[in-house]
Amino acid sequence: MAITRRQRQIYDFISEFVQTHQYSPSYEEIKQGMGLNSLATVHKHISNLEKKGLLTRDYNRSRSIDLLPPKGRLKQSMSVNTAMVLPVMGRIAAGQPIEAVQNPETISLADFVRSKEVFVLEVRGESMQDEAILDGDYVLVEKTKT
Repeated sequence: MAITRRQRQIYDFISEFVQTHQYSPSYEEIKQGMGLNSLATVHKHISNLEKKGLLTRDYNRSRSIDLLPPKGRLKQSMSVNTAMVLPVMGRIAAGQPIEAVQNPETISLADFVRSKEVFVLEVRGESMQDEAILDGDYVLVEKTKT
């Protein structure tokens, strides 16, 4: 069963909202976040996503939307659309320090991360080989406040 472009956008909106806030959005927040005109439209899209097996919801609880991973053909069609491309920001030293600078290379990671605060560094050196991180490996780094 195919997913429409708008359903995909709503699925992604819910995913990003949960990642940011640690709880699911209300229908009103989906309506505002997606620029929709009515809650009925939100309800229609949520119902269709539920029928397609992409989310569940508890009818007796607010903020109860839980996203499910896509399966079968739907997973294949969504993985093409969900390919996340992360910037390779430079190299991480596994030995002598190397400055991390932006690099035009990209890496596609369909299902690994949902946060927009993630980037990739390429390992240079041998000091992390005891942790099975070798020269030339790529490391995902999540930006955090220190």
